Amino acid sequence: MSTQRKALGKGLEALIPKGSVFTGGRTIVNIDINRIAPNPRQPRTTFNQESINELANSIRQSGVAQPILVRMRDGKYELVAGERRFRAVKVAGLASVPAIIKDFSDEAALELAIIENVQREDLNPMDEAEAYQRLYTEFKLDHNQISEKVGKNRTTIVNMLRLLTLPTEIKKSLKEEQISTGHARALLALDQAHKQVQLWNKIIEKSLSVRDVEFLISGNGNKQKKATKRKKFTQNTELKDTEEKLTTSLGTKVRLYGTKDKGKIEVNYYSQDDLERIVEEICKE
Repeated sequence: MSTQRKALGKGLEALIPKGSVFTGGRTIVNIDINRIAPNPRQPRTTFNQESINELANSIRQSGVAQPILVRMRDGKYELVAGERRFRAVKVAGLASVPAIIKDFSDEAALELAIIENVQREDLNPMDEAEAYQRLYTEFKLDHNQISEKVGKNRTTIVNMLRLLTLPTEIKKSLKEEQISTGHARALLALDQAHKQVQLWNKIIEKSLSVRDVEFLISGNGNKQKKATKRKKFTQNTELKDTEEKLTTSLGTKVRLYGTKDKGKIEVNYYSQDDLERIVEEICKE
């Protein structure tokens, strides 16, 4: 498993353990698509059909550039990784698909499927959060280990997992892309579920932006005061890059006031757990 951890970010081939289940050293074969069963542990629940159609067109023109990964189960091949390619091959009308066959345990097969998916940029945020949760609950990995395994910042992992605490209707709305991840994170600032749902309804009804939501949540004082504060904040653009780095690193909104020589840093937190997480990030060695 440690070999797979070091291989992340180098492509699917790097995730595949050495050694073949075949005799004679064969590692890639063409398999009849009707003999391949879907992955029952597939973490991705939504697939972009337009993207699959585009990939199918590419396959018709140039063939399958990268084999899928399967394992033997009950006399059939079970898909482990490469479901988008497999679906695209079907759309392209091909009778077979190149595949690498390896002997994986159930745990290893699930882990590879999760890793392949969370490293894709278009993975739905709820699918991504649920994938991290499965790594946490089924593999007993902590946040640092998940970060290492999927090649993403630990703060990103923590923030994605926080999405799972939202009410069911909001999580469904995020999965269906009615709201963005930014909207969902802003709603986490509210400490009661019914308040989150009330504001979520306003987002849907009035097509509120993330900035609108943040303004409504933080609104203590009149709009004029807030507008003045924003104007003062946006005057100094030389600190913008530093502010963005801090925001990414800490996983929360950060504002810098002043100049490069003197000023103050404002860090937002939205719950006691969030505060403890930010303190841990700032104080870690």
